[in-house]
Amino acid sequence: MAVALLASPPLAAADAVRQVHGVLDRCAPVDDLDGYAASHLLGDVQRARTRLEAMELALVATVDKSPVATDAGMTGTAAWLAARSRRDNASAARAVSLANALDDGLTATKDALGDGELTTEHARVIATAAQQLPAGLAHAERAAIEESLVSVAKRVDPTALRRKARRALEAAQRSQAEVDAHEDAVLRGEEERALAATRLTLHDNRDGTTTGHFTVPTLAATILKKVVQQMASPRRFAQQAARRARAEASAGDTSLSAEQVTEATWDAFRAEDLDWSQKYGRAFVELLEHLPTDHLSGKVNATVLVTVEHDKLRASLGAAHLDTGHDLSASEARRLACGAGVLPGVLGGESQVLDLGRTNRFFSEAQRVALVTKYDTCAADDCDRPYAWTELHHEDPWATGGQTDLELAVPLCGFHHRRLHQPGFRHLISRDRGGRKNVTIHRRT
Repeated sequence: MAVALLASPPLAAADAVRQVHGVLDRCAPVDDLDGYAASHLLGDVQRARTRLEAMELALVATVDKSPVATDAGMTGTAAWLAARSRRDNASAARAVSLANALDDGLTATKDALGDGELTTEHARVIATAAQQLPAGLAHAERAAIEESLVSVAKRVDPTALRRKARRALEAAQRSQAEVDAHEDAVLRGEEERALAATRLTLHDNRDGTTTGHFTVPTLAATILKKVVQQMASPRRFAQQAARRARAEASAGDTSLSAEQVTEATWDAFRAEDLDWSQKYGRAFVELLEHLPTDHLSGKVNATVLVTVEHDKLRASLGAAHLDTGHDLSASEARRLACGAGVLPGVLGGESQVLDLGRTNRFFSEAQRVALVTKYDTCAADDCDRPYAWTELHHEDPWATGGQTDLELAVPLCGFHHRRLHQPGFRHLISRDRGGRKNVTIHRRT
């Protein structure tokens, strides 16, 4: 005889939370578990935590619709939440924003988060992507995009999801041109916000050290990180040791082989009582101490490989990819292609190499010096930034086959060089009687 099992009625939220606390209070210490048992349990704990975070966000959305914060004398729900949960104001504001986004139409994301199938960071990426979608999309298209991103979020980390989200229009069956244009707009927006947030502060500690804090665009940070990591790499010291051994051998001193010197160098590197942050710190000091301060007007950019499809480069739409793993807009890649030390790999539609730039393709220091006789400021109209701050732009763009001739060089400050390469602006280059170029930039209408 079959017995029908009746589903338990749903618990009220307050009762459920109280029972969770009660169960945790009765839980035996996890110290008794072995490593394998702990590893299996960890996934379930993470899922439970995510489900509780989903409940917390739903509660925050409810509080935000009520006068709770006002009645408590707070300026808003974010301030109320920061005080209530002992978190900083910025993280509280992010929580309120995500809570409202989930409550305002992101049904698939809210359900997946409530089931513990993705994390709050995944949900935040999806919410941001939804806000960045172009106006005019139908409700069905937005729903398809959200469901696609939720599906991807269950398989990848938030960083990979963020990259996929930039091309979210693919899930709405939009054209390749529309997808590229949207991706480029998202990247340019990120770059503009990053530039606006850029800061550097230095504090003299009065003990022989200085403490600093900086916020820079991720592109600049990846360049710095790559250089410092290469300088601190043990392989660098091993290579130096091998060169010294070869030099000694050529001079008649063969007491140690190159392999022996290399191994000794590695042993010394491992024995050095420094953690990686200290090694990176010393590499950073070495980098600063060897900056070419004798000619600050020169280019000192680190070499970075930029890969971008040729059609995207010409149109300044879509994304370019760095060998550091960072993405940037095609318009930013065109700007970087004007500066020394950037090695552009331009690919055709089938990833065929069309051109690989060489460092001698870029404007030389001799060309910079020659232009000093014509320019003392940026060439943009009414710009008073000094020539020493400028970058040399190709008047006949390299992306369309231009040459790096002195007569085609246009000195532009960072702001105007960036503006000139943005697709939302057009520019006109004229010359005065002395041969000096003037650049007029207008917003496209």
